[in-house]
Amino acid sequence: MRKLMIVSASALVLLSSCVSQKKYAALEAKQRETQDMLNTATVKLNACLATEESLRDQIADLRKTNTDLINTQGNLTTLSAKGAENLEKSLEQMKEKDLQIKAFRDALNRKDSVTLALVTSLKGAIGNMNDEDIEINVEKGVVYVSISDKLLFNSGRWDVTSRAKEVLGKVATVVKNKPEIEFMVEGHTDSKPISTSVIEDNWDLSVKRATSVVRILQEEFGVPPERMVAAGRSYYVPLASNDTAEGRARNRRTRIVVLPKLDQFYKMIEDGMPKN
Repeated sequence: MRKLMIVSASALVLLSSCVSQKKYAALEAKQRETQDMLNTATVKLNACLATEESLRDQIADLRKTNTDLINTQGNLTTLSAKGAENLEKSLEQMKEKDLQIKAFRDALNRKDSVTLALVTSLKGAIGNMNDEDIEINVEKGVVYVSISDKLLFNSGRWDVTSRAKEVLGKVATVVKNKPEIEFMVEGHTDSKPISTSVIEDNWDLSVKRATSVVRILQEEFGVPPERMVAAGRSYYVPLASNDTAEGRARNRRTRIVVLPKLDQFYKMIEDGMPKN
């Protein structure tokens, strides 16, 4: 009986030991499963945390970008306002320059009209004189009356011929009727040297011829002397080569140059400008 009890007790202990091992194994398996789940959850948590940090950085960048955009928009608004102001100023300046150009053109047109009227008056007064003896032309807005040497003077002389006085009288009539005109009488010679007891050289001869014409215009035809200038150019402004007789004949001349009065021209421009 006692043996039976010992055997039963041993069987019970053994049976009890076997049950604990199964539970332990099950618990161990459950623990491993739980650990795996915990590891998985940890990985996911770390990934989420990393994503959250990245999102926070992106949000910070977006906020900075938004702030920059707001500032840029403000700057653009300021720049746009300044640009509009500068554009308006530029347009005003262009408008003012357009008015200046128009006034300048109008003044030029009026000056050209005055020049044309003067040329017409001179040609009408002189009539059908030989074109080889008298030339009236306009160069760069300046009127020139060129009278040949053979019409005005005898060879090597500076006293004006009677035929030339007729021409000078007609020129005087025109200029006297235009008190705004001032002019210069230029004497020109050829390059052949001259030297006498009275004439020193070509400079001297060209000046004496110019002053002779001026005196005739003043003393015989009443042209105010303050409106005239006498000048000698010697042979330094030739029209043709001095190597031929024909060229020298062209170069011997007296030229009346109508002096442009720049102050009157500027006044015409100012009169055309808008008054502020």
